[in-house]
Amino acid sequence: MEPELPPVRGRLRRDVPLAPRTWFRVGGPARLLFTPADADDLAAFLRARPRELPVVPLGVASNVLVRDGGIDGVVVRLTGALAEVALVDGLLVAGAGASDRRVALAAARAGLAGLEFMVGIPGTIGGAVRMNAGAFGGETADRLVWAEVLDPEGRCHRLTRDELGLAYRHSALPAGWIVLRAAFRLTPGDAAAIHRRMAAIKAERARSQPLHVATGGSTFKNPPGARAWELIDRAGCRGLRLGQAMVSEKHCNFLINLGGARAWELERLGEEVRRRVRAATGVTLEWEIHRIGRPAPAEVTA
Repeated sequence: MEPELPPVRGRLRRDVPLAPRTWFRVGGPARLLFTPADADDLAAFLRARPRELPVVPLGVASNVLVRDGGIDGVVVRLTGALAEVALVDGLLVAGAGASDRRVALAAARAGLAGLEFMVGIPGTIGGAVRMNAGAFGGETADRLVWAEVLDPEGRCHRLTRDELGLAYRHSALPAGWIVLRAAFRLTPGDAAAIHRRMAAIKAERARSQPLHVATGGSTFKNPPGARAWELIDRAGCRGLRLGQAMVSEKHCNFLINLGGARAWELERLGEEVRRRVRAATGVTLEWEIHRIGRPAPAEVTA
C-alpha cells in the first residue's frame, strides 16, 4: 500500500518515465516526480513525507545514468522560482534549477567575469555545487560564496564554500541534502571580452566533444596527474561497443547511446573500460557520472 503523502502546492505525479528527461535517454520511471512551487513547498514536503520514502534531486540529468529499474522514491525537479537568477547585494544568486549556461549568460549580460566556463557545462547550479563542476580551466569553487541547502528534515542551512568541502568533482554535502540556490562573487569586466571567451569555449566544446547525440558528461574523473581520455585511448577502448552503447570515437571519455541502448549496457560498458584501463595502465578510473536507481530484474542475467 502506498504511504500517505502530504499536500503540496506544486505538482506531484506517479510513475513518470525518466528516460526522456535524461541526456542518455535511458532509465526506468520515477515512483513519484515532484516539482515544488517554491522552497517553502519543498521544505514542507520534506518535513511531512513518510520517512521510508527516499528523495532524489535531479536536474537536467546530463551527468546521470538512471538504471533501468527506475527510482523507487521521490524525484525532485527544481523549476520556476527555484531556477531564478538575480543580482543581490553585489552577488550573482542563482536557483539550483537554473542551467549553468543560463547563469553564465546572465553574468555576461551584466558585464561580470568569472563564470564563462559554465557555458560549456550542460548541467544545473544544484549539480554544479554538489559536484564542484568545472571545465575549460574553471570550477564552481572558484567563485562560490555560499549555497543554501535543505536537509532531509526540511531545515534550511546556508553553507560557505569552505563548509561545503569542495574539492575536485566533489563536495561534502551528505546524500539527501538538496541545494536550493548559490551565490557567486564575480569581477566587473568588458562584456565583449567575456562574450568572446564564451564563444571560444563553445567552439572548443563543439570541436572536441560529441554533441547532438544521446550521451552524458565526462564518464570518469581525471586521475591525479593524468587525463582519463588518454588512459582510455591507451587501453584501446576508443569506439568500443556493447550492444547499442559505445565509447565515443570523438572523445573517448564519453559514452554514447547509439539508439535503443539500455542503462545496463552503458554501465557495463563503463565497467569494461575501467577493467581494460586498469589492466593496461594500473590506474583505476573513478566514475564521474552518477549512477542512480535500481537495476531491472532482467539485468542480472543479461
